[in-house]
Amino acid sequence: MHDPLFSVSGQVVLVSGGSRGIGRAIAQGFAERGTHVVLTGRSLGTAKEAEKGIIAAIDGRSYGGGTEGSVEGVACDVSDLSQIERLVDDVISKHGRVDTLVNVAGVNRRKPSLEITEEDYDFVLDTNLKGAYQLSIAVGRHMLDRGSGSQINITSLNNDRPLTNVAPYAMSKAAMGQMTKALALEWGDRDIRVNGLAPGFILTDLTQKLWSDPDMLAWGKANTPQRRMGVPSDMIGTAIFLASPAATFMTGQILYVDGGFTAGWAWPIPDDNQ
Repeated sequence: MHDPLFSVSGQVVLVSGGSRGIGRAIAQGFAERGTHVVLTGRSLGTAKEAEKGIIAAIDGRSYGGGTEGSVEGVACDVSDLSQIERLVDDVISKHGRVDTLVNVAGVNRRKPSLEITEEDYDFVLDTNLKGAYQLSIAVGRHMLDRGSGSQINITSLNNDRPLTNVAPYAMSKAAMGQMTKALALEWGDRDIRVNGLAPGFILTDLTQKLWSDPDMLAWGKANTPQRRMGVPSDMIGTAIFLASPAATFMTGQILYVDGGFTAGWAWPIPDDNQ
């Protein structure tokens, strides 16, 4: 039975970094539920490829009370403010509004801190933090004019505790968590909700090499109470919830969708000492 409390049907949803991985899964999840999705990739080719793939995947399938969604792939490098401004202007001109923004676009460089160059640092922070902030602000201006809207920032396990050899990434995501709370404080009285979704260890094209190492995979599973790695589609339900009327009194929160990883440490205590 279709429940309007959790409906996002008819919304205009902008998903940055929606051409692959978690962003693509979330974009498809919204499209399946009757929204008009604009997804971005750094190149027009990857964005259009994702658009075609999602359209093919959802053909004849809808969970939005019979309403069919749509998908449009566009190019936008969020590290470039001029591209952000052009993107938002185009979306507003075409659709009249953005109901939900999902800030997914992110990059990483895994190196010890002493090996991080200035170029490495700028590459990560310009996309993960500066780009996300500038997109939030550009979309937020229009949401404030309308007096409604939801923003969902894809944060990280690094909001809970930093992982080894990803200092700039951890720093960017920690700051994104504070950005989420700061904008929620500023915009709450105008009915703009800003929340974070923190994925656990997710198997994507970008992380496939990392988790193909047997020791890494065993560690990840051992420290995740559900004893499995996540997949991008695991993020859809929480994103839909945060964008729906069901979350109307929730803002400034970070929800960990991590199979229980942040619940505590998996302690390898011997059986005879229990």
